[in-house]
Amino acid sequence: MTIQPAKLSDPAVRAFVTAVNAHDRDAFLALLAEDATMADDGADRDLADWIDREIFSSNGHLDVDNESQGGRALLAHYRNDAWGEMRTRWNFTIDDDGRISRFETGQA
Repeated sequence: MTIQPAKLSDPAVRAFVTAVNAHDRDAFLALLAEDATMADDGADRDLADWIDREIFSSNGHLDVDNESQGGRALLAHYRNDAWGEMRTRWNFTIDDDGRISRFETGQA
């Protein structure tokens, strides 16, 4: 059973999942700190390239199965047009302004 995005504990993570699932690039970008970074399967990636390729141009979608660490760690089924569906983990670092300064994802 999945957790509805509106019920996720951390406000920034809740907004992140909502923006991904709505394919709302502007809302997504507004959540990120100016110097935000990310990693995929343990390797740092170019954030702008990755979100375009893995989320927005390939219809990314998150179905969250579990959250921990106050809502800043997720286990989810992620799917997009490029890779299909896979079980993934997501970890978020939130800055003092409530914006996402880093997220890390990869297969779980």
